[in-house]
Amino acid sequence: MSTTILLGAITVAQIILVIAMIFATIPMLRGPHAQDRILGLDTLYSNAMLLMLVFGLRTSNVLYFEIALIIGALGFVSTVALAKFLMRGEVIE
Repeated sequence: MSTTILLGAITVAQIILVIAMIFATIPMLRGPHAQDRILGLDTLYSNAMLLMLVFGLRTSNVLYFEIALIIGALGFVSTVALAKFLMRGEVIE
């Protein structure tokens, strides 16, 4: 019985994360300012990272956890680079 509850909770979490990713693309595509678009992208990569973690829990495969780690690291670096570009107009000084 606990396995059924766990699989149901993981399925619900996957559905909610996909819906959150859909809602995160709206400000990313239609944001009136660049800051809104960056915030939408930041939310999108966070949701993608969490979705990979939930896939890893569902399949018991370590590869998904490594993919989530890579998504998190690249997302952080890209957010910092985009914020620096918006502040100063250049990324590399």
